[in-house]
Amino acid sequence: MPKGEIEPPDAIAAGAMEPLRRVRVTIAYDGTNFHGWQVQPGVITIQSVLQDALGIIEGAPVIVAGSGRTDAGVHALGQVAAFSLRNPIPVENLQRALNRLLPGSIRILAATETHREFHPRFDAVSKTYEYRIFRGEICLAFESNFVYHHPYPLDVGRMLQLAPLLEGEHDFSAFAAADDRDIQGRSKIRRIFSSGFAVRGEYLIYSVRGSGFLKHMVRNIVGTLLEVGKGNVDEDLLGRQLKTGSRISPSQRAPAKGLYLLSVEY
Repeated sequence: MPKGEIEPPDAIAAGAMEPLRRVRVTIAYDGTNFHGWQVQPGVITIQSVLQDALGIIEGAPVIVAGSGRTDAGVHALGQVAAFSLRNPIPVENLQRALNRLLPGSIRILAATETHREFHPRFDAVSKTYEYRIFRGEICLAFESNFVYHHPYPLDVGRMLQLAPLLEGEHDFSAFAAADDRDIQGRSKIRRIFSSGFAVRGEYLIYSVRGSGFLKHMVRNIVGTLLEVGKGNVDEDLLGRQLKTGSRISPSQRAPAKGLYLLSVEY
């Protein structure tokens, strides 16, 4: 068989057992039609589709670990995942094979071999998210799943002024949705390295980089900053939320479709 082609499962089983390899991939996806990243029974998720494709290549079940869970409807331009394989296919051909097997809404941007202990979540030192708000009167149809359309008045100057208040180390309980892992008593303290808005024509772009993020944290932050722009939240109230951890109302949560995982740093 020519080097680099996918060996069928029976060929691998009949030959000598190949050593396990750890592969790291960078993934972009349109999350519109997926129920988030994490495998869930009865629904299609990014992780489940990746595992199905890798199972075809490996001829056996493959578990994919991601850098974090993204919600249903959230997109990614630089999600990082890793998995272990015995198939000796070179990573360049593995990338091509995966992109042939995966739907067009999921693309493998890069694939590299890494050390066996690499974990995309636990080894990450920071993540960057971006939230896109379109403020024009008419949102074009092909953008409707990729931005939050908000054509109403906002005090953008005030939003730009208060967004950096989230920087630093805080208990972000106020901005975290209830999580099934809460019973483990894990800390909700996170460090935000940068938090700010940029105005690009009719787009208002929020960017945040931090050591890690809690469930719905970025969407809740954006929703709160939109309330700042509407005049419903001031500096004192924002400060009290950070200090007291009193959870915000789910009605303040920004829609998932405007959120992108931009990158993960190691």
